[in-house]
Amino acid sequence: MTDVLIHADTTRSPAMRHEVPLGIPDPFLYVERDGRRFVVITAFERERLKAAAPDIEALPPEQFGIDELLRAGTPPVEATLEVYTRALRELGVTEAVVPARFPLELADHLRTNGVDVRVDRDLFEDRRRSKTETEIAGLRRAQRACEAALDVARRMLRDSEPGGDGVLQLDGSALTSERIKAEMQQVFIAHGAIADEFIVASGAQGAVGHDMGSGPISAGVPVVFDLWPRDTETAVYTDMTRTYVVGDVPDEIGEYHRLCKEALERTTAAAKPGVNGRELMQIACDLFAEHGYPTQLTKEPGEVLDSGFFHGLGHGVGLEVHERPRLSVVGDDLVPGDVITLEPGLYRAGYGGVRLEDILLVQDGGAETITDYPYELEP
Repeated sequence: MTDVLIHADTTRSPAMRHEVPLGIPDPFLYVERDGRRFVVITAFERERLKAAAPDIEALPPEQFGIDELLRAGTPPVEATLEVYTRALRELGVTEAVVPARFPLELADHLRTNGVDVRVDRDLFEDRRRSKTETEIAGLRRAQRACEAALDVARRMLRDSEPGGDGVLQLDGSALTSERIKAEMQQVFIAHGAIADEFIVASGAQGAVGHDMGSGPISAGVPVVFDLWPRDTETAVYTDMTRTYVVGDVPDEIGEYHRLCKEALERTTAAAKPGVNGRELMQIACDLFAEHGYPTQLTKEPGEVLDSGFFHGLGHGVGLEVHERPRLSVVGDDLVPGDVITLEPGLYRAGYGGVRLEDILLVQDGGAETITDYPYELEP
């Protein structure tokens, strides 16, 4: 059995948060050795750790001479590195795999002192793919928060009226992306979720990838809402996209929406264990190409798209909003427990576009759509 090391905090490291399911803001050392799990961590976190993960054995730095090192004038960083080295020596660790973001300083120190470490990106990505019951519960909470926030945004759109210049007015002032985002943030918080940023992009902004959106919103143009809040208890993300038009829907946008909805239905029906993410991407691209739109799979090699279907079909979601499995030009075989998004989109640069996105839990024989939200263009 391969020994495993992770050194990080749980607020920024998905690899660590997956193993230690609570928020710890300061980095510490996690060790897997002969089927047992250890952390070298201060007494400050020991009680919370015991409650959240009782199978993990907490080893205090004092056990490895931190007090003596500091009293002897050893700089704190060097003392901590030495404590980790002594802990691994006592545990019998001489070689281990580490995630890609393992600190170079610590890796160099361990190698110098007889512990060989090597990066195994796939191991750490794969072990996070099959979600735990706790993570799935967090996903469902985040998704319900997402839907509640979009309810508020749609109500703001419905209650608005176009002014003389076509800009939507709400309660006597222009309706902007910023106003809508501020209201949605309050809903996220009220539902136990948080979003550092998300997309409310109208018109041409909606055809520019991750343009977060800004400024006034006008009638008759598409508004793309792409939301990825995370559950505060588990740090698990969700991801959902819908597109709306206030007033008359342009024919072009109507066609985009019809095709995106069909692509979403076809790929959802095909999602199951053993299917490769590229196969799902191909289903969407074939549909769009059949109606004359360029895609990532039909364009010429080296061609850069800014219109049509110019991004991947989806991605895995969990402790990162974009993680394995891949569902794009390169794909991974789906496995039970994967959480994936499907987000077909069609765009015209300088004009706007439509994107629809659901989140699914892959299960034996198929997939459960976690998203429970209507698709209509009218808010």
